[in-house]
This record gives sequence, C-alpha cells and structure tokens, in this order.
Amino acid sequence: MSSQNNVASELVLKGTTTIGVVCTDGVILASDTRVTMGYYIAHKFGKKVYPIDDHLGMTIAGTVADAQKVVDILTANAKLYKMNMNRPMPVLSAARLVANILFNNRYVPLSTQVLVGGVDETGPHVFNLDPYGSLMEEKSVSTGSGSPVAYGILEDKYREGLTIKEMLPTIAKAVNAAMKRDVASGNSYNITVIDANGYKELTEQEKHLLLSNTGS
Repeated sequence: MSSQNNVASELVLKGTTTIGVVCTDGVILASDTRVTMGYYIAHKFGKKVYPIDDHLGMTIAGTVADAQKVVDILTANAKLYKMNMNRPMPVLSAARLVANILFNNRYVPLSTQVLVGGVDETGPHVFNLDPYGSLMEEKSVSTGSGSPVAYGILEDKYREGLTIKEMLPTIAKAVNAAMKRDVASGNSYNITVIDANGYKELTEQEKHLLLSNTGS
C-alpha cells in the first residue's frame, strides 16, 4: 500500500502547474499546457482545464488517462443532476463526487490531483483533491511540479476580497513564472474564468495583454 501511495504522489508531482483562486465575483482556474513523460515532451498544448458545466470547471495534474476518467464521470453526473433536479449541481457536491471516486480507488490509486471550482447559489468555491480523495476548500491553491514557484507569487499577491479583473494579472504572472522555472511546465497556458455569466476561456490576445500589464 505504501509503495502505491509513493508512486501516485510522485506521478502527480512530475509535471504541470495548475492554479485555482476564489474572487468576490467568481473563480479563476489556470494551467500550463505541456504534457510530459519523464523528460520527454509528449504534447506542447495539452488541455488541463476542463468545463464540467456552465458554472463548473476542473483542472488536472498527474496521469492524463486517470484524470480524464474522473473528468468524464463528473461531467456525466453533472448533466444527470441538472436533468433530474432541474438545477445545476452545487460545487461542493461535484467535489464530493470526485472525492468518492478517488477514495474508492485508493488501493490502486488514480494518479491525479484535481481542482474543482465554480459558482453556485452559495457563492464561488475552489476545492483541492489529492489522489486518495482528501478534500479541502481553498481560497488560493496550486498543484503540480510548478506549484512551489506559483505559490511564491500567489502568497505575495493574493488577498481575499479582490475581483476577477484584479486577480487575473497575478494568475498570468504565476503560471508564466512556473513555466520559466519548472522543466515539466511550459509552452503555453490557459486561463478560465467562471462567474455569473458562465464559463469562459481567455483568448490569446487577452492573455498577452495580462502579461504585458504585469511587465513579465
């Protein structure tokens, strides 16, 4: 069991930088796009931030196949919940479903660490889940091998009570810094905003402007 735990933890930390933050008017989810297999770059523009519903998103780090399995299960259940209950799945319910999936596979762990974030009637939320189903709600969080660099910027700049617009330049700077200093992160990055208007991925021009404003 301990050897399996070590393998899962090592796989989660071997690549990727993902970030999730809570703002007064929504949440921001971000990641780099480099997909690695050891020192081999398997893909330069991999997707690591996924839409689950109009109000809900998820980031992935670790083994891609394991993470995509969790994404597919959560997406299907979010759609079923909306059909049966006639309302969107609460963010906490989505996070607990992912926690149950991961915990039920704990003896052969799914080697992924995910962030589940979104906005519901209780407000904006971001939840951090490890490969064994541990669930923690966070205001500002980063996962993956580039997370120590990203945290250096997040812990300096993040403050509760800031809006999405105020936080976006900091998120862009944090991901960019991790891409420069972590060999398993790089190539490009994606930033997604989830607010009262729904799920939106920033365009290349919008991301370029954010970095221009930070001087990075």
